[in-house]
Amino acid sequence: MTDLLDFVIEAHGGLARFESFATLEADLFQGGVLWALKGKPTVLEHAHVEIDLATEHTSHSPFAPTKNHSNFTPNRVTIETPSGEVVEELLEPRASFAGYEMETPWSDAQVGYFAGYTMWTYLTSPFLLKRPGVVTEEIEPWTEGGETWRRLRATFPAEIATHSAVQTYYFDDAGLLRRHDYEVDIQGSNPAARYLTEPVVVQGITLYGKLRIYPRKPDNTPASEPLIVAVDLSNYVFS
Repeated sequence: MTDLLDFVIEAHGGLARFESFATLEADLFQGGVLWALKGKPTVLEHAHVEIDLATEHTSHSPFAPTKNHSNFTPNRVTIETPSGEVVEELLEPRASFAGYEMETPWSDAQVGYFAGYTMWTYLTSPFLLKRPGVVTEEIEPWTEGGETWRRLRATFPAEIATHSAVQTYYFDDAGLLRRHDYEVDIQGSNPAARYLTEPVVVQGITLYGKLRIYPRKPDNTPASEPLIVAVDLSNYVFS
């Protein structure tokens, strides 16, 4: 069914408006237990992100304590100096996570891969669900916190780097994205639920100011702890 997808796309500003922009950037403040588990507790704690809206391309800066930045695409990640010198390169990055679990440390380039695909897919949703090769279907609604949310199950093609092939998006009566479920395949396929709050309209497009990711229990409810990742976003700009 496409009626729900069309409804939520319009609720977020419309596909035509979204596609009129080429890039999106924002400032990030990130926390949660994930970063310390990966041996990178502060590398992207305070960072700036820029994504290409047409292709899966992301850059984060700085990779503290350096002034270096990442350059992410699904098949190659580099860490580069401000002048563009490559100091770390990872080709076919997803294969480098084979056998990894939640506690397995990451290199800076692996952080660049995870943060790159994560922020690209987060910041392009729900418009991402209209991309060629993405298949969506409306599934049974979900009641949580006294509200009933409609849900879309999305299946992603292999060429889109993302958490897992199958993911679920939850929308309220206004068409706003409230929750997003997936398995993090690159760290043992652990199930997670991402919550979005503080919606803000930026140049006609609805985005979100706070993201909070928790473990997802077998009954589909979120665990109250640990807080896996927290992201506060500000100073959004489309260009």
